[in-house]
Amino acid sequence: MLGLPQSYDRPRNVRLDTLVRLRWLAVSGQLAALLVVHFGLDFVVVPLWSCIAVIAVAALLNVALRLGFPKTQWLEPDRAAWLLGFDIAELAALLYLTGGLENPFSFLLLGPVLISATALPPRMTLLIGTFAMLCATVLVFFHYDLPWETPHGLELPEIYMVGVWLSILLAIGYIGVYTWQVAEEARQLSDALAATELVLAREQHLSQLDGLAAAAAHELGTPLATITLVVREIERALDPKSPHAEDIKLLREAAQRCRDILGKITELPTADPFDRLPLSALLEEAVAPHRNFGVAIGVSYPSDRTREPLGARNPAIRYGLGNLIENAVDFAHDRVEIRAQWEDDEISITISDDGPGFAPEVLDRLGEPYVTRRRPESRGAEDDEVFGLGLGFFIAKTLLERSGATLVLINQAPPLHGATIEVTWNREEFERPPASPPSIPLEAAVPEA
Repeated sequence: MLGLPQSYDRPRNVRLDTLVRLRWLAVSGQLAALLVVHFGLDFVVVPLWSCIAVIAVAALLNVALRLGFPKTQWLEPDRAAWLLGFDIAELAALLYLTGGLENPFSFLLLGPVLISATALPPRMTLLIGTFAMLCATVLVFFHYDLPWETPHGLELPEIYMVGVWLSILLAIGYIGVYTWQVAEEARQLSDALAATELVLAREQHLSQLDGLAAAAAHELGTPLATITLVVREIERALDPKSPHAEDIKLLREAAQRCRDILGKITELPTADPFDRLPLSALLEEAVAPHRNFGVAIGVSYPSDRTREPLGARNPAIRYGLGNLIENAVDFAHDRVEIRAQWEDDEISITISDDGPGFAPEVLDRLGEPYVTRRRPESRGAEDDEVFGLGLGFFIAKTLLERSGATLVLINQAPPLHGATIEVTWNREEFERPPASPPSIPLEAAVPEA
């Protein structure tokens, strides 16, 4: 509904200050580890000055970035990828000087890959992960000996080093994909919730137009009455044979028409009838836009309607029910059935269609953002068209649940076919009156001239 997109490609920029802070953390840790090993553990075979030179290059880059760019600078994905690639290269150079993959700190090669998976597009993460794997592979064959206290150093079995190499490669691949998936789901949820708030704000804006119309009638009533009075005085004073007589008459009739229109608006009682309405009226508002799409929509109510619920004109409920009905119409073959029921403590609306039902692969995921399925061929869609039950369904479910409803989604049992959605409210919560808006005095909004 409302032309909502099924996906949203948000720019994945990274703040430069974030990368600079992380690099300072890495520089501090690398320098501390180097000094502890060389001076605290007396591993004098560590090429101290070469390692310090590598760390100094990273520190100088940070200083240059801090001086050359503001803290609020946002980096494009490709530039951020270059900086993360530098971090991998700097760490690989340190590992080359301190034992290669024999160094237990070799698993830190995962760090830049995880940052990329969290913040950058998949293509950049793939390139950074590939570069990290390449560096790990090179370090298997080319590196200085691991500093050790024995004269001959530490010689690890070849099969063990192959295992370390494979574990690093698998960790880069698996953890990178896992981190990207978690971050992507968080981004989709954030985008979907933002879209939900946008839809709710739009619906609330529409529901406020009635109050704005009443306010406009009140504000325009007095000057319009003055205009009508002046026009009548001019018409009485003007010679009927004057060339302006017809214009004055036309002006008086137009002013009277405006007064009649404003009068109809101000005939509404001060307690806005649009604030509360029966369940049947609310349901009809949700059904009406979907009646002319070649699918019959039947709506049924209990035989005894003397205690029909009277609920608030809630735009969230109207939009949510409308979206569920739209999905039912889109997937139905010939008919959609809507059944409203109410008891002393509960209200329910059941929406059923005679379509193919919920696809098994998406049934358990319905209600998550951006879950889609293909449109049934009977609806005349192209073979590759992806349709329905995505962001709009997520928004509808979220808005209905915020109104206090619970949703149950099932496929009808054979021999019947189609999907069924049951929306249930606690009656007391459904009938709770809305917050009273500031009253607008309408008395004498259109006074007689």
